[in-house]
Amino acid sequence: MPTESDIGFSIVPMLSVRDGAGAVEFYKTAFCAVEVYRMEDPSGAVVSRLSVAGAEFWLTDESPEYGNFSPESLGGGTVRMILTVPDPDALFAQAVAAGARPIFAVDEAYGWRVGRVVDPFGHHWEIGHPIV
Repeated sequence: MPTESDIGFSIVPMLSVRDGAGAVEFYKTAFCAVEVYRMEDPSGAVVSRLSVAGAEFWLTDESPEYGNFSPESLGGGTVRMILTVPDPDALFAQAVAAGARPIFAVDEAYGWRVGRVVDPFGHHWEIGHPIV
């Protein structure tokens, strides 16, 4: 049986959304995500693993029967994603052009150059990098 040291550890978020297929396309356009894995059931519900420059996250259509709700169903999210990139101004603009709504523009604060958007599915993304 594998031990903890054989397996390794990681924490990877899984986002619940109302429109999995639409979310995949949004993240491809907004963040240049690459779809690494996709499973789709006969109803069209999607489970997908996405990678943004090697940083992975999963998304799935919400399934209230299993306690998985999207921010749209809950009236907001409980977590923010932090996307660290070399050029936050450019990716922020790209996300807004793809349909994200700005929460606050990219600026310097707390030792970071950072801005925040909310995607069309209700998830908040802080896009930035530390100032060195």
